[in-house]
Amino acid sequence: MLARLALRLATEVSPRLVMKAGYLWAFKGMRAIRAYRRRVKRGELFPPFLFLALTNACNLRCRGCWIQAQGQPHQLSDEDVDALIHAGKRQKSFFYTLLGGEPMLYGGLWNVIRRHRDCYFQIITNGMFFNEENVRRIREAGNVTVLVSIDGLEENNDDRRGRGVYRAAMEGLTRLKQQKILFGIATTVTGKNFDEVVSDAYVQRFIDCGAMYLWYYVYRPVGVEPSPELCVQREQLIQLRRRLLQLRRTHPIILIDTYWNADGEAVCPAALGMGFHIGPQGSIEPCPPLSFACQTIRDNDRNLFRTINESSFLRGFQTFVNERTRGCVILEHPQELVEYLRAASVGDYSGRDALGEIAAGTPRNSHHLPGEEVPEDYWFYRLLKKQLFFGMGGYA
Repeated sequence: MLARLALRLATEVSPRLVMKAGYLWAFKGMRAIRAYRRRVKRGELFPPFLFLALTNACNLRCRGCWIQAQGQPHQLSDEDVDALIHAGKRQKSFFYTLLGGEPMLYGGLWNVIRRHRDCYFQIITNGMFFNEENVRRIREAGNVTVLVSIDGLEENNDDRRGRGVYRAAMEGLTRLKQQKILFGIATTVTGKNFDEVVSDAYVQRFIDCGAMYLWYYVYRPVGVEPSPELCVQREQLIQLRRRLLQLRRTHPIILIDTYWNADGEAVCPAALGMGFHIGPQGSIEPCPPLSFACQTIRDNDRNLFRTINESSFLRGFQTFVNERTRGCVILEHPQELVEYLRAASVGDYSGRDALGEIAAGTPRNSHHLPGEEVPEDYWFYRLLKKQLFFGMGGYA
């Protein structure tokens, strides 16, 4: 598998883009993890990378999305984004996930990427904006990978994302492949698309399209239209874990999960302080689905390290989660989560009644599977889980 993956990287991706990713993403990512571990030993709180929701504007209305895209959109200013990235650099964090909404609708996107050529950016996008100009910009920048959200083949994807979305996204992937750009696919696993998205045929489909990594997420019932019928059952979660190990040994593509460490134990990155979410209003939130905050990036004269490190809310969230589960409190303990958030006097930055939505939820299974842990059985992925960050681990 590794030899075939190396051959694909050598022949399907521009050598310049591979070198950029190797240095800015992998090498600097390992340095970021080492710096993070040193901070943890000192009792300091600051993540090795950040999610930046540049805007809540979006051209789609997907079921189960937590983004409120109605009315005048919110967005981070150039000053906000630069201050965030400079603060991260001071802590040796050079990887930033850009999302929204739809980040390709953010007017200053390419200026941000050009201003910070020493950083690596992952753009999570619905794939509707891969016209020739944008694909050219991605290739010229070099310090960018795009992660395209596709939740199954045409029927399953469009059932959640809208008619015609799958075909439009696939046309965009063709342009990315033609320009030898490093890109991946983000797939949300649901109870409905489960069998399809963990099949060999599904993985092979995106290998053929030129994707070099496939990033799996598990569906969470949040937002105005939570669609709890899409939730993944416990037996499916166990099967997902086992299927990932099988697929990793047989397909020349990197298969990423954010849920289990090298020993197969469940992980909540937010509870470890691995990554926080900056909302389009500047709110500092535990993770993307939880649009709640007590601080913003403009507090303490934009001293982001001080604001995060001194946040009783973010530190308290870690304690709250770790006392209850290694998994996801949104799924497992929704009512207790609401009580904690109300006691912390959080601000709701969702644009809707997000607390009421969570309170109306029913406890469900998450990826915390005590007694059913399945350790990584491939040395390559054990190494990645221990040495790199977030999706590939850093959980040692």
